[in-house]
Amino acid sequence: MSTRVNIATTDSAAYKAMMGLEGYLQTISLNHIQKELIKIRASQINGCAFCLDMHTKDAVKYGETPQRIYLLNAWREALELYTEEEQVLLAMTEEITLISQKGLTEETYYKAKQLFDEAQIAQIIMAIVTINAWNRIAISTHLPIMK
Repeated sequence: MSTRVNIATTDSAAYKAMMGLEGYLQTISLNHIQKELIKIRASQINGCAFCLDMHTKDAVKYGETPQRIYLLNAWREALELYTEEEQVLLAMTEEITLISQKGLTEETYYKAKQLFDEAQIAQIIMAIVTINAWNRIAISTHLPIMK
């Protein structure tokens, strides 16, 4: 692939703003595994190799099992491996990532309200929005995976 613009150096203010979102996400109530599941699932949908490489490695560092990572793309067929909270996080991730299909449905939002308070729901949405932005940056700038 061709070398493309490096947002971090070419538009450092924009990159700093994205890093501000990352800093915010470090303070939210989701645990490391929950955040990584969101990042991996959105990155699978968006086809972002750079982010998939980074976040699967991070998930393993935080104690995630290879089996759950391998089956994440088919989590609905392996519900016994994911908690109820994780299932809602993954459904929200899919629906928000694929926003043009139907968006965050009433059904999924209702399930989220049963498990999370409004502040947590806002945090989950921001985590999903942020990884989607990173995916778009990585894909459009051809960020290479780390070898």
